[in-house]
Amino acid sequence: MKLASLKAGRDGRLVVVSRDLARAVAADGIAPTLQSALERWAEVEPALRDLAGRLEAGAAEGAFPFDEAACAAPLPRAYQWLDGSAYVTHVELVRKARGATLPERFWTDPLMYQGASDRFMGPRDPIEATSENWGLDFEAEVAVVTDDVPMGTPASLAGRHIRLVVLVNDVSARALIPDELAKGFGFVHGKPASAFSPVAVTPDELGKAWRDYKLCLPLLSFVNGKPFGRPDAGVDMTFDFTRLIEHAAKTRYLSAGTIIGSGTVANGAARDEASGIGHSCIAERRMLETIWRGEPETPWLRFGDRVRIEMKDAAGRSIFGAIEQEVVRYTPPVARDPGAGDER
Repeated sequence: MKLASLKAGRDGRLVVVSRDLARAVAADGIAPTLQSALERWAEVEPALRDLAGRLEAGAAEGAFPFDEAACAAPLPRAYQWLDGSAYVTHVELVRKARGATLPERFWTDPLMYQGASDRFMGPRDPIEATSENWGLDFEAEVAVVTDDVPMGTPASLAGRHIRLVVLVNDVSARALIPDELAKGFGFVHGKPASAFSPVAVTPDELGKAWRDYKLCLPLLSFVNGKPFGRPDAGVDMTFDFTRLIEHAAKTRYLSAGTIIGSGTVANGAARDEASGIGHSCIAERRMLETIWRGEPETPWLRFGDRVRIEMKDAAGRSIFGAIEQEVVRYTPPVARDPGAGDER
């Protein structure tokens, strides 16, 4: 089953989407929003699946052409967004780029941060920045959406709480991160809003590609129309999604609608320049260019650059639709002189 949220209000309007992403039908009569559906999943899932079946059969009343550009993020805002770093080879390289070593425990204890979740970007929303000096980077990731997860849930039970799978662009401002982390208190400015794929899918929709709680397909990324990376999201994932959920729930309950990210998808084989696998973020490529040729060559994102992230099934069909964003200059509000008169 495939679900999406059309832009409407703060939380979107829930629709069921056909497998080929060609058609959709409103699910208002079942649940007005995806958040509402997740909170009552046991109750509404059968009706949503029935609607999906009728949509596939061409028998869903009110079906209409599906437009990815009309979509918000599947969850336009969420109670919790926790992003892991399950691909430890990526963490090792990025830390090396800023002169930090990788603690040995990172191979056994997941790394995770809590990001802003009050306002996610839709799949076609621009990446806004006030300056190119932020060192803007994209990070192509996979994430899962959970129902209510009890505190202390072990990995052996965590899989039953995974309801949906999505793609993510976890935007990073690399130039702002070192000073933030040097304060010893985590990310704020270095992690602007993240963007999500048009469609979220149930794990069964992925067939054999969903194995051992990993999504075992190449994650495709492009910058300005040119291929950038295609690492397999199921390869070199040190911690599967059950381990990430276990880690997230160690000391807290996870409310329905919690999103758990994989971190930037990376394959160790991509350290060989001839592999052709590429990378899921610019930071990793720049670090490897330094190793290969003595200095980084790939620039950070600039105004006007476009990023595309997508995943296709074995037959070459898009599974989630595409995240496609342009980097644009943002002009912040200007403080008005408090002594000035009302200009209305």
